Amino acid sequence: MDDIFVAQLMTTDLKTVVPGTLVEDAADLMLDETIGSVVVVNDAHEIEGILTRTDFVDIVAGQKPKDQTPVSAYMTPDVLTAEAGETIRTVADRMVEAGIHHVPVVDDDEVIGIITTTDLTGYLSTVQTPSP
Repeated sequence: MDDIFVAQLMTTDLKTVVPGTLVEDAADLMLDETIGSVVVVNDAHEIEGILTRTDFVDIVAGQKPKDQTPVSAYMTPDVLTAEAGETIRTVADRMVEAGIHHVPVVDDDEVIGIITTTDLTGYLSTVQTPSP
């Protein structure tokens, strides 16, 4: 892992918005591009901030009046799942291929957990290179 650099893994097709971009327009961009964030830049292309999917959760939660739409109107109904005995590589490959960040773990169709890209990142940060 020591010989893999950020430049080898980073995405260079970066989507940006300016501070005056409407939240709705940023959300449309994120949905159209299937991305989880946009970087907010000024006219000199310097970073002013970042807007993520998590920020949109805060936006919806803070709405006044509260939205009365049930989650069934927005949820993804065909959920990719994993089983506890599957390898991390198999599940990570599935997540990358599908462009998803959360995979519920099931045992005989009963949900027993969830694995996320955050879990995978945490695991990768602790992996030791095997000695020869």
